[in-house]
Amino acid sequence: MEQKQPMTAYGHKKLSNEFNHLKTVERPSIVVAIEEALEHGDLKENSEYHAAKEKQRLTDGRLNELSDLLSQAQIIDPSVLAHKKVSFGSTVVLCDLDSDEELMYVIVGGCESSPERGLISFNSPLAKQLLGKEEGDEFVAKLPRGNSEYEVLSVKYEKIIFE
Repeated sequence: MEQKQPMTAYGHKKLSNEFNHLKTVERPSIVVAIEEALEHGDLKENSEYHAAKEKQRLTDGRLNELSDLLSQAQIIDPSVLAHKKVSFGSTVVLCDLDSDEELMYVIVGGCESSPERGLISFNSPLAKQLLGKEEGDEFVAKLPRGNSEYEVLSVKYEKIIFE
């Protein structure tokens, strides 16, 4: 069964652009590099040939991965969703009850995540436990680094800044 991959139009465009660049620019240049390397003869000690074949293998792998992601894409416009509860596209302000630190996260698609910028994938351990929470909810999040206790200070929609 194919699982849908929620993402914004920005994420879909980013993946589409990468796919098109790899398919129309990178892949053809790799084919040319392989053909040129073949002209050098002996393939056993032809480092250019082996490097080009490895680049082709990696590029083909990424093209397959992107093709799968794009075929499973479910484009969501978070601006039209109600954000009374944490959902895709919500901006969530949390209080870490252990350190009293305020944290802000935006729930986005996997291809759009950038944890250092506060953009976390809907599939991340924290986001999975945040979904459905409301302002004022307290919960213990089971995270890879251990358990942390949080309070949801606010849930809202703000325009997502990806770059």
